[in-house]
Amino acid sequence: MKSRALRRAALVAAAASTSALVLAGCSGGGGTASADGEVTLTVATFNDFGYTDALLQEYMDAHPNVKIVHNKAATSNEARENYFQKLGKTGLADIEAIEVDWLPEVMQYADLLAPVPDDLKSRWLDYKVTAATSPEGNLIGYGTDIGPEGVCYRSDLFAAAGLPTDRAEVAKLLEGDWSTYFALGDKYVAATGKAFFDSAGGTYQGAINQVEAAYENPDSGAITATQNPEVKKIYDEVLAASATQSAHLGQWSDDWFAGLSNGAFATMLCPGWMLGVISGNAPDVTGWDIANVFPGGAGNWGGSYLTVPANGKNVEAAQELADWLTNPETQVKAFESAGTFPSQTDALKADSLLSNTNEYFNNAPVGEILSERAQAVKVSPYKGKFYFQINDAMQKALTRVEDGTQSATDSWKQWAAEVDALS
Repeated sequence: MKSRALRRAALVAAAASTSALVLAGCSGGGGTASADGEVTLTVATFNDFGYTDALLQEYMDAHPNVKIVHNKAATSNEARENYFQKLGKTGLADIEAIEVDWLPEVMQYADLLAPVPDDLKSRWLDYKVTAATSPEGNLIGYGTDIGPEGVCYRSDLFAAAGLPTDRAEVAKLLEGDWSTYFALGDKYVAATGKAFFDSAGGTYQGAINQVEAAYENPDSGAITATQNPEVKKIYDEVLAASATQSAHLGQWSDDWFAGLSNGAFATMLCPGWMLGVISGNAPDVTGWDIANVFPGGAGNWGGSYLTVPANGKNVEAAQELADWLTNPETQVKAFESAGTFPSQTDALKADSLLSNTNEYFNNAPVGEILSERAQAVKVSPYKGKFYFQINDAMQKALTRVEDGTQSATDSWKQWAAEVDALS
């Protein structure tokens, strides 16, 4: 899950709940073991991993001596800050979720995390394992999801603009590069006078994920972001389209959440985990659908892991739970709950996944669509130790332009200065 939106309804429930499954806030420490053998395990996540109360209860029913406390941070940024402040010290949960974009930093502290048992390594796609394996050969994360992307669209708004609404026809209409996507946006805006996509930030993320080495040199680790012509090209193209096509709603903002239901925009880039975000925040909208297509061919946005701090009080019990939470069967259930597309090879072949449809998205065959989108991905972007900071600064640069704080030129200059200060 890269920069995933949270379900606000879920957060409200999390903050209000007094059940054993939910603990509000993100600063709680690891679980405890009592004298009679009962164990309390804390699981810290962010946004929506698909770990519902019912799912966690399944594990507790099968392990009567275990109580699970699920601690959900408000945002991935808050979770990240908490993680790096406390890793190797005290205060982390028994199981801590991390985003794939944190990995370059996490790997610097690989020795502070309990390795995943060797017999589980074949569970995941090769690139999922490679990304989280230390130079010593230790896999430090239990892979949860990946983020193959399609295009989500409001079929009712397309109809109002005189555009095709059938997902196969929409896919054909959008087949091509980013200029094709923006050209359709021009048609939509001309017909309706309304925004075509949600934000420059989200659109930029889809494009930059198609660049093999956007910000850093894979061989030397040197920061190359400000000199990379591909980065500047994407920045300029996205902001040029944003001027007329974007709703200028910063992703994960209150207005953006409202836009999912009030028709503020007609399309958005859609990794699997975004499906739960949309349906969770716009439950009464009947027009959302997803097309089996992506500008430029394909893209993967995000993905996450579960890690077990090596200094936790219940490492073995935590590893057993992390194993269960990331086995193929459980991950298919998480996908059905939140759209978090599995990274396990067996899960990708499961009939229960491939036959999965989503009633909210007009009964779209989302299992089949996302499987095809995953297989179409050809680029696995290199993300060095400064990737998160550089990309976060870029997102802020795009936001400054969209909210009118700075011109595109001045915002680029500020971003470049911030990036230069990292080296």
